[in-house]
Amino acid sequence: MRHQMIMESLRQHSPVLVGELAVELGCSEMTVRRDLESLERSGGLRRVHGGAASVVLSAEETPYGIRALEFHEAKAAIGAAAARLLTDGETIILDGGTTAMEVSRALRNRRMTVMPLALRPVFELHECPGIKLLLPGGEVRPGELSLTGSLTEPSFSQLRFDTFVMGPCGVDATAGITTHLLAEATVKRGAAKASQRVIAVADSSKLGRVAFGHVCDINDIDIVITDAGADQEKVDELWAAGVDVRCV
Repeated sequence: MRHQMIMESLRQHSPVLVGELAVELGCSEMTVRRDLESLERSGGLRRVHGGAASVVLSAEETPYGIRALEFHEAKAAIGAAAARLLTDGETIILDGGTTAMEVSRALRNRRMTVMPLALRPVFELHECPGIKLLLPGGEVRPGELSLTGSLTEPSFSQLRFDTFVMGPCGVDATAGITTHLLAEATVKRGAAKASQRVIAVADSSKLGRVAFGHVCDINDIDIVITDAGADQEKVDELWAAGVDVRCV
């Protein structure tokens, strides 16, 4: 919880001072310094004299370890809602990313075939008796542990899945579905083509955001699941574009 509050303070203003954070968090300055050291190792900030500053640029993806701290309750609710839309016996492609990871946690007691596009869902599901895992090939992206490259797409291009649960970086009614890494855009696009239905799971900060790599048009998405904090105007724009939006 302290780490989340520190990152929220950095989003609002950077740099932040150790003394100010200690008062805000109700803990000692020594505790704050240890927290800052931990967050610096995760790649979400850099230490400066007397405090810390953000290293996240608007055009770049926030490191996985930091994203996992952000909107955690919202992502858990989105993951549970997505799992409820999946039927036992389905064949699923499950994307990487922090929100898709919450979907994997909600599937632990289910019965279905799952092809994860990252290693973290594999770690979550590999001991679940009802889950049959299919592993694609590809190159493991450091930090994200997503699978990309020329070996990945052929792993599912010869198969047909019921549902692709996609974790986009941006969801916009005009720009469509986007992601930061071009190699991941290619994989997501191929997964969508191999699936009868595409469910995008995205916390409200992703709505209206446009990242560098275009994945698909918005009308290629069947359902967008986001959190109750979503901007109503952005939700309405998606509805007007023909997308079924679920705010949970």
